[in-house]
Amino acid sequence: MAKLQSLDPITPMFAQFKEKTGPIVLANTFFVPKERTEAFLTLFRRQAEFMKAQPGFVSLQMHKGTADSQLLMNVAVWESTEALATAFGSPEFQRMAAEFPDDIVSYPHIFEQIDV
Repeated sequence: MAKLQSLDPITPMFAQFKEKTGPIVLANTFFVPKERTEAFLTLFRRQAEFMKAQPGFVSLQMHKGTADSQLLMNVAVWESTEALATAFGSPEFQRMAAEFPDDIVSYPHIFEQIDV
């Protein structure tokens, strides 16, 4: 299973699930060794299809770092933290998440849009 690391050690993603808010954006940056990129994307696509069918899902995009970077970033919009937490905690999603190799590191964080 991929290692989950917090971008903000004071407010990890699981603590963010407790705040009932929305809409929200899940930004999840992954460190993926080059030799695992295609296998990672195959597994991720399966997860994405599952998530797209969940209540409260809005949209999803995957991005790849430039200049031969080993980083990939998923940006997913959800109607609420509650919808994301429910989908994330489902047994089916957890089974798929367990398939990722241990050398992949995931840095998930939940954001709200603000006016600038």
